[in-house]
Amino acid sequence: MSFYRIIKMLFLNKQKKVRTLFFLQIFGFLFTITTAQPGFISRVCQDTFGNYTTNSTFQTNLNTLFNEITSDTKIDYGFYNISVGEDLDIVNGIALCRPDISVDQCHQCLQQASEELVAQCPKQKDAIGWYDQCMMRYSDRYIFHKMELGPWYHEQDPVVNADDNDKARFNHTATTLLANLQIKAASGDSRRKYGAGTANVSNSLTVYALVQCTPDLDYFDCYNCIDNAIAFVLANLYGQQGRVFYTSCNIRFENYNFCDASNSIMLNNSTTSPPPPALVLPSPSTTQSIKGKKSKKSKLLIIILVPAVTSILLLFAFLGCYVVRRRVKARKQSLGDEIIRNPEALQMDFDTIRVATGNFSLSNKLGQGGFGIVYKGRLSNGQEIAVKRLSKKAASGEEEFRNEAVLIAKLRHRNLVKFLGFCLERDEKLLIYELLPNKSLDFFLFDPIKRSLLDWQTRHKIIGGIARGLLYLHEDSRLLVIHRDLKAGNILLDDEMNPKITDFGMARLFGADQSRADASQICGTFGYMPPEYLQKRQFSNKTDVYSFGVLILEIITGLRIGGYYNSETGENLLSLVWRNWLEDTALDIVDPSMSGVDTTEVKRCINIGLLCVQENITHRPIMSSIILLLNSQYTNSPPIPSRPAFLLYHNPASPIASWNEISQSELDPR
Repeated sequence: MSFYRIIKMLFLNKQKKVRTLFFLQIFGFLFTITTAQPGFISRVCQDTFGNYTTNSTFQTNLNTLFNEITSDTKIDYGFYNISVGEDLDIVNGIALCRPDISVDQCHQCLQQASEELVAQCPKQKDAIGWYDQCMMRYSDRYIFHKMELGPWYHEQDPVVNADDNDKARFNHTATTLLANLQIKAASGDSRRKYGAGTANVSNSLTVYALVQCTPDLDYFDCYNCIDNAIAFVLANLYGQQGRVFYTSCNIRFENYNFCDASNSIMLNNSTTSPPPPALVLPSPSTTQSIKGKKSKKSKLLIIILVPAVTSILLLFAFLGCYVVRRRVKARKQSLGDEIIRNPEALQMDFDTIRVATGNFSLSNKLGQGGFGIVYKGRLSNGQEIAVKRLSKKAASGEEEFRNEAVLIAKLRHRNLVKFLGFCLERDEKLLIYELLPNKSLDFFLFDPIKRSLLDWQTRHKIIGGIARGLLYLHEDSRLLVIHRDLKAGNILLDDEMNPKITDFGMARLFGADQSRADASQICGTFGYMPPEYLQKRQFSNKTDVYSFGVLILEIITGLRIGGYYNSETGENLLSLVWRNWLEDTALDIVDPSMSGVDTTEVKRCINIGLLCVQENITHRPIMSSIILLLNSQYTNSPPIPSRPAFLLYHNPASPIASWNEISQSELDPR
């Protein structure tokens, strides 16, 4: 019976019992409306990562994942990360509930989310949906311990009728509150990462806010995710209500109390952070009493335990060295077997490659780097190839061969150079790739004549292609790969000038729970390496982001990072770009030989390049954010960059980095 008919019969019927019955029906109708979950605030079904068929193993695993999440009675903190299945049929799921709702409410929300995702994304292997109280996500990709911004969604209320002073006061209070909650959320544990709080804008207006990350993120990734959300709010804040949903975090602010989370903070009008808790120490008398009673026993224990512990540590150190040596030896002996076991790797005959390259003729030499020479070749079937012949004298040649062959054989993307095979015989280590006709980016970019062939449309396409290749390496592939030597010479161009990243000899494969590492020695190309890598030997995905930023600025200016230095002003390339950015003369540094300049796009790309080379690693965006900023449909201005690293010219002989420590690769593997 419709709601309209119930109301009509209620007022037409005079009998008390019938009227009472209809009152109860109305109450039940309204109760159903208020207790049922509304539809998704937003959901995204991605075809990019493939589809599955009805009654397939993937669908069975997906249903199992939903059931395990929604029926889990052990977890009472609202975060679930589960994998079901293996190989191509694996389903990885993440579910997150708002911290102030009960376990039953959480399960109810997730139950409806799972049903809605199946209904609205019936075949896609990658989907995410946001409710007011929960988020549900699944994918066949590895999605744990990874900060991802997209897919994303935001909403804000219409412009509030208020004077500029009131708006400015609200905006300042709201963003200050969010920034305080950002630190609180990032400091959370593996169960919860959230911050909730309030701040008084005026006597009659209070802002309420909540920020939340998926708890599998570490401090820096959570901080960066919320940082991007706040930056978006800063660029678009025009009302007193709003929310931003990123894949790995969300923020929300309102002018009413929408969340009853415990342990919330309240900022006063000065918006200062609460002081840290005081450290409580035992009183002097207690300390002295304990020390007096146990001093003799402690000395005796020290005399007995120190020699014993020292002996045990020496024994373990000896055994550790022995095991490491055995493993290194075994790894070298099984080098060929390791690659052969890879189903995507192809072993080629040495004589076939020797004939294809004209016995490695100098006339077929394409380039030379720190680990070997690259030759052009043609197979008997007419296919042109590029052969990287690793030097027998290179101390790390074998390690580089293992890195590049095993890694690149597992990676497939249109913006990565295609790996065709390898050869490991007669003390030869060869890597075979597709041959790209237009050589490398630096072949065009830094040539005074050929650079004119790169108009703005082509350069913008190259920037976007490199970004998509890095996004695949960092976030979309089943492996987390840090390239560590991204530069113009390692960007190859096909016949349509599409970029392909090459040379993975220095790349590092990261584990599932790893986001950064320390290098035993510095390797790469001077100018493309960030300060934390040069000074502390620490690298992460932000290392590649820094190199990408340098590349953007090189592509726009036509200047080489290691070749530009103004002796009169002491400026290097980054100093030049930063000064013109501050003086609002950024277009003055654009390559004068470049035609078809779109001033809006160029300024946006300079802005993005400066964001990537910021000195503070936590301020640099991740690749998914960069892709979003590069998108022409993204109409908002990118965040304002802070000071770049290495504003002043670095003498190569400085203590920070020696030229002998760095691979000055001039490899042009075409």
